[in-house]
Amino acid sequence: MDIIEEKDVKPAADFLIEVSWEVCNKVGGIYTVLMSKAARMLDYYDGKYLLIGPYFADKIAGNFVEEYPKEDVNKAFNELKKEGIYCHFGKWLIEGEPKVILIDFSRWINKVNEIKKWLWEGYKIDSIRAGYDYDEPVTWAYCAGRVIEKYNDCCTSKKTVAHFHEWLAGAGLLYLKSSNSNVKTVFMTHATNLGRTLASNNFDLYSNQEGSNKSVLEKIDPNKEAYNFQTEAKHMVEFASAQNADVFTTVSEITMIEAKYLLKREADILLPNGLDMEKFPTFEEASIKHKSLRRVMREFAMYYFFPHYTFDINETLYFFLAGRYEFRDKGIDVYIEALGKLNDMLKKENSEKTVIAFIWVPTQTYGVVPTLLENKTNFMDIKQNLTESEQDIESSILQAIISEKKISDKNILGDSLVMEFKKKILRMKKKGNPMMTTHYVDKNDIIMKALSDSKLNNTKEDRVKVVDYPIYLTGADGLLDTGYYESMQGCHLGVFPSYYEPWGYTPLEAGALGVSSVTTDLAGFGRFIMQMKQKKETPGIFVLKRQNKKDSEIIDDLAKFMYEFVKLSKHERVQNKIEAKRLSNECDWKSLIKNYIEAHNMAIKGKGR
Repeated sequence: MDIIEEKDVKPAADFLIEVSWEVCNKVGGIYTVLMSKAARMLDYYDGKYLLIGPYFADKIAGNFVEEYPKEDVNKAFNELKKEGIYCHFGKWLIEGEPKVILIDFSRWINKVNEIKKWLWEGYKIDSIRAGYDYDEPVTWAYCAGRVIEKYNDCCTSKKTVAHFHEWLAGAGLLYLKSSNSNVKTVFMTHATNLGRTLASNNFDLYSNQEGSNKSVLEKIDPNKEAYNFQTEAKHMVEFASAQNADVFTTVSEITMIEAKYLLKREADILLPNGLDMEKFPTFEEASIKHKSLRRVMREFAMYYFFPHYTFDINETLYFFLAGRYEFRDKGIDVYIEALGKLNDMLKKENSEKTVIAFIWVPTQTYGVVPTLLENKTNFMDIKQNLTESEQDIESSILQAIISEKKISDKNILGDSLVMEFKKKILRMKKKGNPMMTTHYVDKNDIIMKALSDSKLNNTKEDRVKVVDYPIYLTGADGLLDTGYYESMQGCHLGVFPSYYEPWGYTPLEAGALGVSSVTTDLAGFGRFIMQMKQKKETPGIFVLKRQNKKDSEIIDDLAKFMYEFVKLSKHERVQNKIEAKRLSNECDWKSLIKNYIEAHNMAIKGKGR
């Protein structure tokens, strides 16, 4: 295993094909990987770079433009069409506009049992219990193998590398292997299927067993556990793909360890995930944006909380956690319990600080809470009145200052406006405590139960207020009306205490936006940051130790960290933001893409295992 230092690397391959279920098909983090690095790939391979994905007509609008292929490509497509494999050739509408082939495999799905039989006979992959979530990608991937073989035979040179992402593309790699194709292969697991399954079922994979210096991971029988959790088909495709690839790779040190025991092969090279930092603001731009978006956050806080009670909005910090609804894996459990402890700590010392902690984790909702919409309408009405009167108000303030008169609401606003505002504020007033969530969720929602168990109830006395915001941040949701990145930029700290996180884009994205964050030593990105030289007093991106620690210890450590962050001065927070931005630049694709090129070169030169 190796990570390539920043240096010039020239491709040994004449042509590169990347195969992923997430090409023009946004499902998870691999979409971000492919999209953000495509332009950098083109810097090395120019026109000799192609991506292959599935064709879903309802997902390609505004994402893909179909083009008529060259004569030799069209000839190959016509031959494949006779087999029932329909190829759509064009370009992906992202930076660089790379060429893509999207495969319509719908006419092949009825042949899935033939593919399963072939996988059993060739690789002993047991898929007798597999469902549609296995059948679809395996059928598509097998077709992708056929497309690559045909495309390579008629359209490319002999030095071709096919880079397959995750088990979903694995059947394509296995097809090329079984057909003795001269296409060299790279197989990349971003997170092992079995590892994610076990972590979601409370297996403490990375901690040492009691009375042993061996981790739980080392003791696991992969096949046995795969059958126990009915994920044997996916695991076996992934296992066979890792074993048969010319080069095997993954995204991080933590996933390399996982693969060593679950897939029985060590990574030949690591390919950390990056971002195109040219797409992110400079620190100066980020600072200006933070100021304007903080105003949005403050307005939201005022109409969310102030109808019930008030607090000093200028002494309020905004924390957030964002990600998929994976309660333990993403550390949502730890975040909530630590917030409960932080609340106790701040209440005990009668702190003037308030923390508003967002949970941006989408789930099934049943409509926005009506009183919240009513609050916003009343708030915006008051704001509009104030805006309409701002010239008169400015003139009154100026006169009072020059005349050295005492500034009061009446001599600034006037009697009629003061009375009007009083009436509108009275209409805003609500009894009881603010809701914990912006939208109605299931009564058995785990997050809601955890908040209650941690005694986070949004009472007036609570110094930590929580807003569960269980919808996607589209920028047009009728409440915050800020997009994902904008919402981050309005906050002071991102908290990502993940237990299972092969990489972890969110703290990296936060850093790129000039926002401090905390990750863990069980996250791939956390391990990556631990190798960097950080400023001791202002590390910017903090790494919480989770390995070989009990949950109670982790919760205490996180609560203590958040408490200390609340105590930071504005200057210290700014210094942390600067450092977070600096560290994120270490993950620029301009540097990290060289690892991809080296992986492909290793495949061409036969330097894999």
